[in-house]
Amino acid sequence: MSEPWMVEIDSPALLEFRGPDAVRYLNGQLTQDVRKVAGGNVSLPSCVTDAKGRLQFRVWITESPEGNLWVEGNTATAEALEARLTRYLIADDVEVCDLTGKYRLLHWIGSEVPDPPSCVVARASRRFNAGGMDWWCPAGESFNVPETARCLTGGALEDFRIRHGVPLWGSELEEGLLPPEAGLDVTDISYHKGCYIGQEVISRIKYAGKVNKRLVRMNLPEDLPLDDLTLSNPDGRQAGWITSVSPLVSGGMRPALAYLKRGAENIHIAGLEIMPMEGN
Repeated sequence: MSEPWMVEIDSPALLEFRGPDAVRYLNGQLTQDVRKVAGGNVSLPSCVTDAKGRLQFRVWITESPEGNLWVEGNTATAEALEARLTRYLIADDVEVCDLTGKYRLLHWIGSEVPDPPSCVVARASRRFNAGGMDWWCPAGESFNVPETARCLTGGALEDFRIRHGVPLWGSELEEGLLPPEAGLDVTDISYHKGCYIGQEVISRIKYAGKVNKRLVRMNLPEDLPLDDLTLSNPDGRQAGWITSVSPLVSGGMRPALAYLKRGAENIHIAGLEIMPMEGN
């Protein structure tokens, strides 16, 4: 993908944390090392977990031009996210401002494009696991989109997401999931920054090296019936389940995402053996 591709994420929920204790406070609430964002011109993903290490929200952290911290979340859960992230604000010198609706978020994949002067720009290589940049553009303000840019939408965007193994809330991600089960330990979790809510449980999972299920990519035959998304072992025991299937076909196959239970092997669906993609 050499030409620039644009993904419009529209107007996600956006909270701004400002004040001398903002970095320290958020570091105690998020699984990511917030210090990596400060001064780094980068957007990083993070989990918000409960005391049992289970997922409550997935967010992205970015630094504003003024040096404040932006926390981006799902618009549908904006109120609950703000309540969770401000619950433990007691004596901390932190002010929280809701910026939802004040910015549009555009993500660029592929070749570099000139930064617009009015937008906040940050590297966000993990958003689709394919490199890329985030543009936070003031709502209602126009800017020039490169003539060579192409929009990645609909089925093409879903296919791209699945091929790159990006979990989606409502499909692969849900409240109560252990983040390592979805591979978020690689992208969203720092094991060296110190304590945060749920840190002890997640650290134990890392050192034990075991989870009950693991998200993987798969290739499914084009003509495979998808009435039943259950995966089974040869003896008929459930081995996992498919969460997302690409609407596009390449070489007679559809890429898919699935959860496999620990110890699953020789996976079958509808009597056909299914091969995980290389690297899973």
